[in-house]
Amino acid sequence: MAPNKRKKNKNKKGRYGVAEIKTLGNDLLSSASNINNLPLLLNFVNPSSPPHHLLESLLSLHSFFLPLLPTLPSSSSRAADAKGFEHQSHFIYNAWLRSKFDELVKSFLEVLVSPRQQQEEQEAVKEVVLDTLMEFVKVANGGRFHSAIYHRFLHSIVHSESSVEFLVDLLTAKYFKYIDVCYFTLISLKKLATTLEGKDQSEDKSENADVADASQLSSSTERVIHNIYYTISRVPPFENSDNTSDLEMWSRSENEHKQPCGDVNADDKQVKPGKHDNSVLSAAKIAKKMKLKFTQAWLSFLRLPLPLDVYKEVLVNLHQVVIPHLSNPVMLCDFLTRSYDIGGVVSVMALSSLFILMTQYGLEYPNFYEKLYVLLVPSIFMAKHRARFFQLLDSCLKSPLLPAYLAASFAKKMSRLLLSIPPSGALVITALIHNILRRHPSINCLVHREDQVDEGKGDKATDEATAANSDDAKVSASQKLRIDHFNYGEPNPKKSNAMRSSLWEVDTILQHYCPPVSRFALSLENDLTVRAKTSEVNVGDFSSGSYATIIGAEMSRRVKQVPLAFYKSTPSTLFSDADFAGWTFDFKDTSEIMHGSDENADKDDQNSGKRQRVV
Repeated sequence: MAPNKRKKNKNKKGRYGVAEIKTLGNDLLSSASNINNLPLLLNFVNPSSPPHHLLESLLSLHSFFLPLLPTLPSSSSRAADAKGFEHQSHFIYNAWLRSKFDELVKSFLEVLVSPRQQQEEQEAVKEVVLDTLMEFVKVANGGRFHSAIYHRFLHSIVHSESSVEFLVDLLTAKYFKYIDVCYFTLISLKKLATTLEGKDQSEDKSENADVADASQLSSSTERVIHNIYYTISRVPPFENSDNTSDLEMWSRSENEHKQPCGDVNADDKQVKPGKHDNSVLSAAKIAKKMKLKFTQAWLSFLRLPLPLDVYKEVLVNLHQVVIPHLSNPVMLCDFLTRSYDIGGVVSVMALSSLFILMTQYGLEYPNFYEKLYVLLVPSIFMAKHRARFFQLLDSCLKSPLLPAYLAASFAKKMSRLLLSIPPSGALVITALIHNILRRHPSINCLVHREDQVDEGKGDKATDEATAANSDDAKVSASQKLRIDHFNYGEPNPKKSNAMRSSLWEVDTILQHYCPPVSRFALSLENDLTVRAKTSEVNVGDFSSGSYATIIGAEMSRRVKQVPLAFYKSTPSTLFSDADFAGWTFDFKDTSEIMHGSDENADKDDQNSGKRQRVV
């Protein structure tokens, strides 16, 4: 719009109040001769208009366009298609109305994503505008869902520079209960994510970069990804239903054989049945199509270079919110394996989803235990999601088919961690070692290992002992017993030499300063190979432990004998006479002591003066 035209519109808007705008709307609705009031009312639908003016013009325009929408031509229709002068003139008039309706929709989108000054007025205006826009989506295509308008709406939300949380929450509360709204939301989000992915690739972004630093992403791209995730994470998954009458639809079509207009693909334009019409698609087919769109939308989103905060939140919720509702969850294997290979806290978060794919969907990941072995570092005991990690670690080591070297490597590395972790971590590590020793009797040799001199080398050892001094032989034998062959820094558990070592670290925590740790460590002294007399420890009881939980458990623990310092009367001295036989402790008043010290100081001064005079 030119600057002069804007000034004219501002002057015209300044002459109208709420009553005048209401009069313009009533005149427009009463007679077609007042059609020139339509552009005047459209001028009030913009973010800079006062809320009362905007709402009053919106109500009039909504009442004017709603009955006309099914008869208006599409934006791509041409006047040459109409035959006859009367038909062409009528078509031109309807095409003009269509252009004004497109202007109205554009103004609605500007109002929805624009930041307004007053919070309460902003929310009230946006709610009314959203309801009006969704009414247009409902009826603007002959009673079927108008996917083009709805796609423009989601495009404005995703690319908005202001916060869209209120708008998305409003959409979730009011409209995501309708199956067709969710269906076209997933289609639009998939298209938006695919478009953004192609834009990133054209700017020489790495295709395999699942997570990106803030410096690698522009602020606009990062904002778009945040908005896409906030929207897609609130689309509820489809709940299976045997009866199509239980499915709520926002739009109800009477002509199911027609295709809805819009810029989506032909497959995406498939019309869903109404709430009381089950003649088109069965409930099973609807569920299949909804799962397919849900899967495609999430896969398109996960291909984007996600910011670190979004990446972590996705990994935390993926195994509960997304995987159970995908048409083929194994399609996430590339994303999860790359996440698991990153290391650190990201690998811990990816472990839950990867474990589900391996145990429930038959995913094969050859280097799974090697990566899991590397995650056992002291910092894991400070991680936010350590409770879930320790439970999964216990589940991963539960299989009796694990090789002995692998179980021994995990047990030995965890026992080494006992020397450098807090008491809460020592409790969970002790529980894990207890379960490993019970499940794998072949590694119980690590609990108590004698001098390892091979029998085949007995003659050679005897010859060497007789040739050398007996004292030197004893020294060398004692040094040999102190050698630990375990390589803590080796990332490959097969090369760690854990089977040649022993769990000597467990013996150290028997003298741990924290009583719960030392008491719990006594359970490892039992013969865990006798499964009838022992039971596994629930790791979940210790995985969320902390100093606060340990102190709380100790304070609530009932004990039979408690050491007390009890005195019948308040003591007046630090030590009693019985403690130091033959010694006496005389108590003097502080004032007397201070007075005596002053006199001694004066005498010293006098003596020093006499010495000076003598000299």
